Amino acid sequence: MRFLHTADWHIGRKLYGYDLAQEQEHAFAEITKIALEKKVDAIVIAGDLYDRALPNEDSVKRLNKMIIELNLKLKKPILAISGNHDSAVRLNTGREWFKATQYFLNTSIAEAMVPVEFSDTQFFLLPYFQIFQARNFFADESLTDLSVVMKRIIKRMKENFAPDKKHVLVAHFFAAGSTKTDSETKIEVGGLNAVPLDLLSDFDYVALGHLHDVNALHEERIRYSGSLVKFSVSEAKTAKGVWIVDTNPFHSDFITIEPLNDIVLLKDSYEKLISPSVYNEVNNEDFVAITLEDKAVIPNVMNNLREFYPKIISLSRENQIIELPENEAIALELDPMKLLANFFEDMTGEKMTEQQKKWAISGLERVTGGEKE
Repeated sequence: MRFLHTADWHIGRKLYGYDLAQEQEHAFAEITKIALEKKVDAIVIAGDLYDRALPNEDSVKRLNKMIIELNLKLKKPILAISGNHDSAVRLNTGREWFKATQYFLNTSIAEAMVPVEFSDTQFFLLPYFQIFQARNFFADESLTDLSVVMKRIIKRMKENFAPDKKHVLVAHFFAAGSTKTDSETKIEVGGLNAVPLDLLSDFDYVALGHLHDVNALHEERIRYSGSLVKFSVSEAKTAKGVWIVDTNPFHSDFITIEPLNDIVLLKDSYEKLISPSVYNEVNNEDFVAITLEDKAVIPNVMNNLREFYPKIISLSRENQIIELPENEAIALELDPMKLLANFFEDMTGEKMTEQQKKWAISGLERVTGGEKE
């Protein structure tokens, strides 16, 4: 069969304070085109559908719309797992009737033991897990090493291997020998942060999520798809896209997706950066990371540069890196109530009511000693 391997959608993610909804929706639209053009039999999403365990309402609506488009309108089976950014419990809500439309979503180790079967392929969907969950599943308190846990898990999976089918593992972890970018959250389980590659040799293909660079690991049959959009300056030159995988005979191709708005790296003097020959070459909607070559202090440099590059996400000096995302600089100057109001709106998508503000002020006064018991 042929399937599309993607991961790390991180719906709700922001780039240095800038909303990425349009960029994510553009990337998703490209996925649907690729799925139709390549006539894939299924879509694999290897974890981190959301960016937060408690996504706001807008993020939930956007992800639901995407799943409906692929699964209900295009009639494509979906094989998905929860990642370390997802809430397994919340993502699992409704799982009982998902299978009716071939939307297979696993959020526990137990579910991963039973393969999802197609004509010539078995998929084992192993979500992100913590070591205590493995101890509970195997009822073995001696399990403290990730390698031992993975051996036990794969051994149990192999008991359900059909000899006449290909076997695909979908998982969300850090594989030994992989490289990271700045936008990933480090996974450490049981004192280890990597799964040895030799443990994965029984699978015909391993579709991984967690690392955002498709080139994080160079193994023919063990692949990261990378994230759909760029989440940090370190990913500026990283290609984004999806894998198209044929199981029999085995073949894989990476299909790139051009970003709606890219991350542009600029390194020059201040005078050259504000010259038309330079700034006219940059799309106003692109995100810009600037490295200044000047040695002299330039007053109000960030605000001045924003007149030419509206979406600056970092500013540094060539000899002394000083990253200055504007939203972070502003945040340091805000009073506690303003910070709380911004956090509340970011998490819920709504502004605080007057009553909620009163409760918050009362609580802050108690904490800071402004009100005696």
